[in-house]
Amino acid sequence: MTELNSFINRFQFTLPLSRQPATSAGKAAAVLLPIINKSNPTLLLTQRSPLLRSHAGQVAFPGGSRDPEDTNLIATALREAYEEVAIPPEKVQVLGQLAPISSIGGYQVTPIVGLVPDNIRYQANPSEVSSIFEIPLFDALSLQKHKYVDINRSGREKRVFFYWYNNYLVWGLTASILHQLALQLD
Repeated sequence: MTELNSFINRFQFTLPLSRQPATSAGKAAAVLLPIINKSNPTLLLTQRSPLLRSHAGQVAFPGGSRDPEDTNLIATALREAYEEVAIPPEKVQVLGQLAPISSIGGYQVTPIVGLVPDNIRYQANPSEVSSIFEIPLFDALSLQKHKYVDINRSGREKRVFFYWYNNYLVWGLTASILHQLALQLD
C-alpha cells in the first residue's frame, strides 16, 4: 500500500452534506485542498495576486464565497478551483471535508479535500492568482513543522499558525486548515 493510500485509509473525513445551508455565523465559503496524486503526493497552493483588495499576496488554497447557484460547498470549492487555477471539477475525487473555520472576514470556510491526478496543466487566473506551487503533503502534515504565535486582538487571545516552505510563508486561515488536517491525521 502506498503512503497516499495509507493516508486516505487512516484519515476519517467528515462526510460532505448534499445540501448545506448558509450559517448564521456569517457568509459561507469553501476551499479545495487539492492533493496531487504522485508517488510523493503534494498539496497545491496559490499565491494571491498583489492587486486583490483583501489578502493580497498571501498563500491560499483555491476557493472563495458560495454563489447562489452552487448546489453545495463542494460545488463552490470545485468552481473556485477551476476559476483560479483551471482544475477541471470532473477530475477531482472528493475525499471529504473538514469542519468549517471562521475567518476574520466573517466567512465560515469549509475545507474540501480532493485527490487530483498528476497530469493536469494548471493555469493561474492572473486577476486572482500570481503563482501556483506545490508542497510535499507529508511535510505539510508534520506537526513539528507547524509554528504559532498567540496574539491579543481586541482583548481576545488568538493563536495564529504558520508554516514555511521554501520561500513561501503559509499563515493565517490557510495554515490553520493545514494544522487542522494534520491534527485529524495524528
